[in-house]
Amino acid sequence: MDEWIGVAIALASSCLGGTAAAITRYLAGNADPITLAILRWAIGFLCVLPVAVLLGAKWPPREDWPAVAVLGIAFFGVFFVLYNIAMSYTTAARASLALATLPLSTMVVGAVLGIEPLTMRKSAGVSIAVLGVAAALASGLSAAPPGAWRGELIMAAAVLCMAFYNVLSRPFISRSSALGFLAVGMGAGTAALVAVGAFTGSLSTLREFGASQWIAGLYLGIAGGALAFILWVLALERASPTRVANTMTVNPIAAGLLAKQLIGEPITASLVVGLIAVCAGIWIATSEAKPA
Repeated sequence: MDEWIGVAIALASSCLGGTAAAITRYLAGNADPITLAILRWAIGFLCVLPVAVLLGAKWPPREDWPAVAVLGIAFFGVFFVLYNIAMSYTTAARASLALATLPLSTMVVGAVLGIEPLTMRKSAGVSIAVLGVAAALASGLSAAPPGAWRGELIMAAAVLCMAFYNVLSRPFISRSSALGFLAVGMGAGTAALVAVGAFTGSLSTLREFGASQWIAGLYLGIAGGALAFILWVLALERASPTRVANTMTVNPIAAGLLAKQLIGEPITASLVVGLIAVCAGIWIATSEAKPA
């Protein structure tokens, strides 16, 4: 039951992440990738830190702080800069479909590190989901922006950062708490982003934001940043990394629906067929019974 609760929490997080992808695509023409990452995680951190303090979150032990900080910089820094670059090349739905290869990457990383063994059913479920993603991307090329493949390739490479974060974070969460782990990692990632932004002058872009951009930015930080990742680490606390990562395949649904409303991105038949395969893969991989 705890595994299923974790999967349900991860599904909610992935839906919020999908809407954040559409917002990122909406803002991509007004800000560079570093500025978008700073906007998302500075606001997110300002929300997460007081919640962690007020709820009395257990902080990571002092000896864990360097590793937690490195994970935070790799994920909230490197991963999301690459994520934002990918969004500037392709549509929100197609980028989210590339992001949906996360379960395969998490499964492989977990197996290589000896943390989570592969099973036939889990492998079959993830393979079906990823094949659905590949089919949707390949058959929808005619409706994609020119050079969309660059964004999808960058997103696929960025997914490795999140796969390692998923697999390596669980021991640190178990020695502290989901909120404490998240606050320290997000704080380290945000500090690194702000330092890079100050050095490159990216922060000056925020002065040109209008009311609609700031509303979108606040949603990106609060819902797509703080709330989505509070739910994500709560899910990792309760369910295996691969099962949590499998829910990322619902991300394109939320991304595509919101992007259609915001910037008129099309939802193609190939996308729908791919998402049906994705949902089937989620069910197969997450419905495996644990051995007695």
